[in-house]
Amino acid sequence: MADSAELTDRDPRAERVHHAYAGNRLLLAMPEEARAALKPAMSLTALSRGTVLFDVGEDVRSTYLPCRPTMVSLLVVTPDGREVEAATVGWEGALGGVVSGGLKPAYGRAVVQAPGPAFVVPTARLDEMRQRFPALGDLFTRYADSMIAQMMQSVACNALHTIEQRCCRWLLAAHDRAGEDIVRLTQEALADMMGVQRTTVTAAAKVLQADGIIQTRRGRVEILDRRKLERRACECHGQVEAHFRKLLPEVAASAG
Repeated sequence: MADSAELTDRDPRAERVHHAYAGNRLLLAMPEEARAALKPAMSLTALSRGTVLFDVGEDVRSTYLPCRPTMVSLLVVTPDGREVEAATVGWEGALGGVVSGGLKPAYGRAVVQAPGPAFVVPTARLDEMRQRFPALGDLFTRYADSMIAQMMQSVACNALHTIEQRCCRWLLAAHDRAGEDIVRLTQEALADMMGVQRTTVTAAAKVLQADGIIQTRRGRVEILDRRKLERRACECHGQVEAHFRKLLPEVAASAG
């Protein structure tokens, strides 16, 4: 894989890469012996915006653990080619064969929305480690549960809440994963993920900008007032985060 570095004890960059474990909270929360056993099979790669990690129907052979500020969208693709985001994955988790064993055909499409680094491990190797280390299997099972919760909440949000509320919810999720006040995405990408017209998102962004909550520039959104953004959003973001903290307290704690 391009721009990858094998993580072995003989690698002169091993110490620097070790610090990068902190870039992915799920990896950092793994039992130390399980993480050490996975280490020879892991690589660190740079993901570019728009890269498709896997597509509908493909056998998922690699599991990705994004590091800040990388963000990946899991998209449902309709028969006519339209895409709607079902979940967002950043430094808190992983995607691709997270819990399934054997053949892993993808139901949706995984697309990089915010570029950056990610750890990659062969899914078959991760399966082996989950069987060898029950605590690792439990960690990934709980993470999968949190992903299901995020998807369920997204369905409710899309059906019940306004475009502005949904836009604020997504910006909060992106801000959590970015590690800075600049969220690097276009309004067109945001509209695609929300399943609405770009003009609809542009109108919502103008209202938020006029109220001093965000500042939009080409290809980026700056969060000026997080608290106001939280007040303007629906309850969905907070509920998903609260459930995540209950299921994965060791992962949530690593955010510090």
